[in-house]
Amino acid sequence: MAKQLKIALVGYGKMGKLIEQIALKRGHSIVARIDADSSGADWEQAEKADVAIEFTMPKAAVANIKKCFDLDVPVVVGTTGWYDHMAEIRTLCLSGNKALLTATNFSIGVNLFFHINKILAQAMENLPEYDVEVEEIHHTQKLDAPSGTAITIAEGIMAGLSRKSGWVLRENAKQGTDELVITAKRVDDVPGTHKVTYSSEIDDIEIKHTAHSRSGFAVGAIVAAEWLHGKKGCYTMNDLIGF
Repeated sequence: MAKQLKIALVGYGKMGKLIEQIALKRGHSIVARIDADSSGADWEQAEKADVAIEFTMPKAAVANIKKCFDLDVPVVVGTTGWYDHMAEIRTLCLSGNKALLTATNFSIGVNLFFHINKILAQAMENLPEYDVEVEEIHHTQKLDAPSGTAITIAEGIMAGLSRKSGWVLRENAKQGTDELVITAKRVDDVPGTHKVTYSSEIDDIEIKHTAHSRSGFAVGAIVAAEWLHGKKGCYTMNDLIGF
């Protein structure tokens, strides 16, 4: 059984509240709940935490990560859309001997999907008759498009498929290019659906992950927090799962 942790929730929206419910069931305690209206006193409470779990907005994530570093609190980051700053954050983490685990998706099932996606792309390298596209569907409150998960899927495809040099949203795609097309849809109350389709003149091959609720993301984030406790350095879910 994992050690009982004192957790700071950085972001107390739907995900933060769900993480709280599951963390308490797993025997952990919540020592701070921080949202956009929180004061310095709330961050002082966060200093008591064994680990912080951050699910906020892209524009707030970098400052929140730096604040956790300042407090020397390991941080698990579920916010996406801020990765232009990843090199800076990684440098701060390593140079300051801090602890960070970040992922585009904390669902164990999605991370298995990432692994299968890479294997399929490698198998398709010498089959140019198959073209490939990615589709993602999320709730209307999700601000970044494509999702961080879809970008990770695209990167996995491009790592194994040399005929794709980059990705592009469908609305920006041009015919005759070698870019991987991503279709991003926003629909009410959809936790997250991701599909990869390889199409030829004679058949289609599809792999798909459908989240039934946000619970898988919350459980994965808590498992990540349990795993990160006591470590230093920058990690991803690949380190946790062992792929």
